[in-house]
Amino acid sequence: MTKIFAYAIRKDEEPFLNEWKEAHKDIDVDFTDQLLTPETAKLAKGADGVVVYQQLDYTADTLQALADAGVTKMSLRNVGVDNIDMDKAKELGFEITNVPVYSPNAIAEHAAIQAARVLRQDKRMDEKMAKRDLRWAPTIGREVRDQVVGVVGTGHIGQVFMKIMEGFGAKVIAYDIFKNPELEKKGYYVDSLDDLYKQADVISLHVPDVPANVHMINDKSIAEMKDGVVIVNCSRGPLVDTDAVIRGLDSGKIFGFVMDTYEGEVGVFNKDWEGKEFPDKRLADLIDRPNVLVTPHTAFYTTHAVRNMVVKAFDNNLKMINGEKPDSPVALDKNKF
Repeated sequence: MTKIFAYAIRKDEEPFLNEWKEAHKDIDVDFTDQLLTPETAKLAKGADGVVVYQQLDYTADTLQALADAGVTKMSLRNVGVDNIDMDKAKELGFEITNVPVYSPNAIAEHAAIQAARVLRQDKRMDEKMAKRDLRWAPTIGREVRDQVVGVVGTGHIGQVFMKIMEGFGAKVIAYDIFKNPELEKKGYYVDSLDDLYKQADVISLHVPDVPANVHMINDKSIAEMKDGVVIVNCSRGPLVDTDAVIRGLDSGKIFGFVMDTYEGEVGVFNKDWEGKEFPDKRLADLIDRPNVLVTPHTAFYTTHAVRNMVVKAFDNNLKMINGEKPDSPVALDKNKF
């Protein structure tokens, strides 16, 4: 009997895993709430494939331990594959899939809502209300329709974000090295990132974490931006030089910052630090700022998205096991994007 073993299954994922099991009664499905590590890899022994979730690096040791357990078909329930030792995966003959599109709306909605909240100074007003300070001034907001919104990256998520911001009445401009023909016809694209930085009141990032994009938001790019800019990163933490953003916030150059991803998030996000010493002073500083909205990589976290992540990952894994082409194979050549 075909068997699939799943790692790091959360309580909110279990209903969708059970839904998939019910629809595939001929498949033996087992799971753990533990992450895949060299130590837990042995739990998959006897399985034909594994379904995993990205929170730790899949190191050479982890992949070797999984291969030693007899499993080389691995399906991620997420998009990112930058945490996989691709050289080792290729050496061991791994087949890997991901879920590149599970709900663009979830992330785009979160980015748009948070950007609007920053513009309206909601966090400052919430803090005033909590203290029963019901005075308006000086907490005056900016209307979204008065902003030029610059979108960096016009893939699935970026395009949904553009539609939402246009729904508010904002002027939207965009930059992408891979231009969408329809968007190009409609005149959304500017010629360069520099042009976007100079024109946009709100800048939202929707590009992958590849070497060319690391720290694309830095001291130099911030200096090129308009005074009072709002920066939104619901994409990947390494896109932003956090120290540069802090300097921009301190100087007043940056009006507000939306941060759902953080370059130091591994080992910090998705943990309860209440009553414990917080391990990252820089992150603590950002969380405490009245013009910064931090969420712990939860833009994706909706019932719609979680169901798609689980179901599509299991579908992919079963196709690989059956010798069929999966819907979203991952190229093991780390230089291929």
